[in-house]
Amino acid sequence: MSTAKGVIFDLDGCLVDSEPLSLEAIASEMRALGIKDATEREVGDQFLGVAMPVIVQYVAKRLGSPVPHTFAARVESRLLSAYERQLRPIPGAKHLLAALRSEGVGMAIATGASLRRMAATLDLGGLSQWFEGTASSADEVENGKPAPDLFLLAAERLHLRPEECVVVEDSPHGIVGANAAGIPAIGFVGGSHLTGRKRAHTETLLRAGAVEVFDNLSEVEASILDRTAKGRA
Repeated sequence: MSTAKGVIFDLDGCLVDSEPLSLEAIASEMRALGIKDATEREVGDQFLGVAMPVIVQYVAKRLGSPVPHTFAARVESRLLSAYERQLRPIPGAKHLLAALRSEGVGMAIATGASLRRMAATLDLGGLSQWFEGTASSADEVENGKPAPDLFLLAAERLHLRPEECVVVEDSPHGIVGANAAGIPAIGFVGGSHLTGRKRAHTETLLRAGAVEVFDNLSEVEASILDRTAKGRA
């Protein structure tokens, strides 16, 4: 088991229970374009954790024509409106972050979301205080997940080498990106978007290269603190 001086979290689906809202916003805007059979399940199965430009390419193929340039902005506006009413942290998120801080473990965010959405999510989810100066968005790198760029940026902002970090991810794209950056990844399947699919998604994350997979943040906390303790022994 590798040690951990820093933890890099995916945001949506790992610290905030936002994925159902995100998937619905994308599917709703797809239906508004005329893709009447678009569903949250379709979007989630293919693009969980992926940056919007990749999703736009897929939508264009489904539509059979270029996607209006306003598509991403409409998705984001719809989503942020839903966040104001419905966004909640994943149970145990704040306890986990407080425990890591008390042990001197660095914490960062690596999200495929835009800078605007990332800031709003942290603020509305009550998590901003934990990631001042260490939150990284796909807007800030050339290549989003599953490329390693975003995770390398997050490690840099923690002033740590990749091998001194561990990633927490709910997406196979994120697991692949973390491994490509040389960072071990813990899979998380506790978000409500995976209700009824935890076992299958656990296997998906393990195949992608996750070293462990948990369905609650108390187990994630125990695993990370165990890694931290071994590093100090």
